[in-house]
Order: sequence, then C-alpha cells, then structure tokens
Amino acid sequence: IAHLLCCLSLQEVGPTMVGDEHSDPSLMSFLGATKRNMLGNHFWEYYVNDAPRIVLNKLESCGYRVVSMTGVGQTLVWCLHKE
Repeated sequence: IAHLLCCLSLQEVGPTMVGDEHSDPSLMSFLGATKRNMLGNHFWEYYVNDAPRIVLNKLESCGYRVVSMTGVGQTLVWCLHKE
C-alpha cells in the first residue's frame, strides 16, 4: 500500500503544516502535531512548531521518502511516499 503525505511550511523555521483533518492520528501524534482551524477556513489542519528539516527527519525514520519538492509563493511543499 502506498501512502502520500505533503508537508507545507510558510517559513524555513516553522511552523510546518503536516496534515489535514483526515490524516492518520497516530502519525500526527508521533510528529507532535496540534490540530487547528484557522479563522476563515472551512477545514482543520495539523501543524508542528518544528522546522521542516526536523519533520522530514522524523518522517524518514518512519519510512517516508521525499519524491518531490516545490515552492508556491513563499510556501514550500514536500511530497513524500511510503510503501
């Protein structure tokens, strides 16, 4: 089974968005993520205060691998894959 996870960061030092309301709760707990709803959004998201490199290192220890990365404005997006 393949899993795809996207991490977004508005800054190089955090916070890092690591999931949405449908994300795996056990993975979000492992990352130390907090669930929040930003004013004006109709959805929930998980975020951590860690820098992206810390989040990516944690995800690598769980078997995730970066398959692509891009910048959208001042937002950075990493897509990861796990077999």
